Amino acid sequence: MHKPKILTSADVGALIAAGDTIVINEGMVLRLNAWLDHHPGGRLVIQHMVGRDATDEISIYHSSKVIRTMNSYRIGRIAGNWVNFTPPIRGGLFAEYEKKGPADISKDPISIHAEQLSQFFSTASPTLELKLEDDSECTIVPEPPTSMDNTDLVKQALEHDLDQYPALDALTQRAIVEKYRALHQKIKAEGYYDCQYRQYAKEMGRYLCIFAAFFVALKSEWFIASAALLGLFWHQIMFTAHDAGHQGITHNFVIDTLIGMFVADFCCGLSIGWWKSSHNEHDPDLQNAPLFATSPSYLASFHSSYYNFTFLWDKAAEFAIPYQRYTYYPVMGIARFNLYILSWCHLLSRRSTTLGSSKWTRPTEICFMSIYWFLFGYCLLWRSIPTWPLRIIFVLVSHVITMPLHVQITLSHWAMSTSDLGESESFPQHQLRTTMDVECPAWLDFIHGGLQFQAVHHLFPCVPRHNLRRLQQLVIGFCNETGIKYKRLGFVDGNKDVLGKLGEVAAQLDLMIKCQKHMAETGESGLH
Repeated sequence: MHKPKILTSADVGALIAAGDTIVINEGMVLRLNAWLDHHPGGRLVIQHMVGRDATDEISIYHSSKVIRTMNSYRIGRIAGNWVNFTPPIRGGLFAEYEKKGPADISKDPISIHAEQLSQFFSTASPTLELKLEDDSECTIVPEPPTSMDNTDLVKQALEHDLDQYPALDALTQRAIVEKYRALHQKIKAEGYYDCQYRQYAKEMGRYLCIFAAFFVALKSEWFIASAALLGLFWHQIMFTAHDAGHQGITHNFVIDTLIGMFVADFCCGLSIGWWKSSHNEHDPDLQNAPLFATSPSYLASFHSSYYNFTFLWDKAAEFAIPYQRYTYYPVMGIARFNLYILSWCHLLSRRSTTLGSSKWTRPTEICFMSIYWFLFGYCLLWRSIPTWPLRIIFVLVSHVITMPLHVQITLSHWAMSTSDLGESESFPQHQLRTTMDVECPAWLDFIHGGLQFQAVHHLFPCVPRHNLRRLQQLVIGFCNETGIKYKRLGFVDGNKDVLGKLGEVAAQLDLMIKCQKHMAETGESGLH
């Protein structure tokens, strides 16, 4: 059998510079140009892995059958351990490879992001200490910036994470990866991927009881009660849509996709395709500007690689962020309306277009969501509820009832770090550093729907949620062995943590604004 050609990092860099979509899997170099538009999870999730070792991501998201088919995309293999590039979509630069060619490249593929990270800790640029009238202090550059300058705050966040988590050197991270892969093999061998269908039978009974109660209340003209029951129904069944989106029910793409479409698109009016597109990258855009900023990184203009949009810091954000800890719950109460918009924007955009075996998903979603709006908008609101005031109240009550679901999702992410430590951080460490779990007794699992095990779920996203509580014990052992912090808080303490984080970022913004205003009004350097 012909041995695959050995490709160096310079060879791979030259291919990427030429426009190829190159991903490393189990030591093999894959060229996925032809697969981009066929990937059921969307193009972006692949584009974010270009030039990187995606072995763990591919392993946990795909069946062994799918992984075997990837052999047809092999163009070579690497020798030794791979050092990740920064993908072009996230700012990675490959011009030097394009100009010089592989033979002339001797530089290791240190990511551009890593070079930028080191600049945060350089002392080449002089800084000035500014003392304000209220005795607070901040560090600024000699000349007033033309926009918000959050460099020092981002640096502090990076320093905190670098101090709290295992080192990013290759030896340490490789040891973590080896233990993680061993744990994954154990999970597969011990049946954690086996779905407990009896649990879904119980849940189906609960869903039907709630929907029947909604229908009886509606026919009895108890409109407010029926609205609350409909919202509770939406809240509960979306947990099953989440399972299906990860192929965590039957592990069959077509069957689980149809289940997800029926629950999310048909019953709830939300696109399961949009959810997959964003969630498969493990929440690439936790920013919610201009309403919320959960990190100093968002206290300035930034580019979203997911939406391919550059958010410019403006007066709206400057006004809203200081009040974000007070607007958090009201906004979560109406967050479902935003999901409607995002769902339709996704389905009407190129991001939802796929070819090959999954090309049927987009028209099916559009059909299901159109039926939802006919049933909800026309049959329910227009034909069944007699007056406009009652219609408005019905919509608000039914949608606000789903607020705990949105709080649950943000709870596991917003209180955690959003710092990007670069391409050298391993997959398992990154997931545990940026996600936390919510502790609750087992009898309350039906309220949280498995989302309380968000960190465990991020490590093994296709494991059925009814097995996550049992799997949590293995993850605790893995964290103890590797030294990675595993954060768990109760629901109340988790909410306090999120509100504290929002308040902290708002205070940082207030200090930055005061610094800039002082410089603009006095023209003084502030040097003491």
